[in-house]
Amino acid sequence: MSSKPVSNETLLQQLRWRYAVKKFDPAQKVSVEDWQTLEQALVLTPSSFGLQPWRFVVITDQATKDQLVPISWGQRQVAEASHVVVFAVRKPLTESDVDRHLVRTAEVRSAPVESLAGFKKLLMKSLVPPPEGFDIHHWAGLQAYIALGNFMTSAAMLGIDTCPMEGIVPEKYDELLGLPSEGYGTVVVCVAGHRAADDKYAVLPKVRFTAEDVVRRIDPR
Repeated sequence: MSSKPVSNETLLQQLRWRYAVKKFDPAQKVSVEDWQTLEQALVLTPSSFGLQPWRFVVITDQATKDQLVPISWGQRQVAEASHVVVFAVRKPLTESDVDRHLVRTAEVRSAPVESLAGFKKLLMKSLVPPPEGFDIHHWAGLQAYIALGNFMTSAAMLGIDTCPMEGIVPEKYDELLGLPSEGYGTVVVCVAGHRAADDKYAVLPKVRFTAEDVVRRIDPR
């Protein structure tokens, strides 16, 4: 049996170390190598049907980051962190998005796109147009949250701090970044960088319910 790439203790140690940073050190930037790894972590995020209905807008320009503060409920993390990632999703999802995924699948797997006709039929029946009562934008937003969780965990494993932010005005983000013209809409934001030495929240114990309180197990009888 091969050894684990990461030990159990290392994983838990980094998850305990992680917290939603309230104050970043603007002088500490995420290295180019680390950021390239985090971008690949975003790319490798799983999604329903593999459709990847998202775009990740990465902002390092200080002037743009400063403009985000008033449309982020005045939260300074967007200006002080090294990188800002805006998680946006397709709005709306169309047949062209399905076709784009099928073409990419055929390319990566060296298969004729015609061989995916059955898969396309399934996707169209399930999503385009969405069945009655199915909120396709909500579904796409849930996919973005999968990417958010993957990003935060990956960053923690690299010793990079993050803070997820829902306290934003999505429509203003869309306007500032020109997302509607690209067919996308903002869902959530996550900033990354390194915590400030005087962030008092860094030393507070992490408050979580016990496993007995939140995990229900059904074991073999």
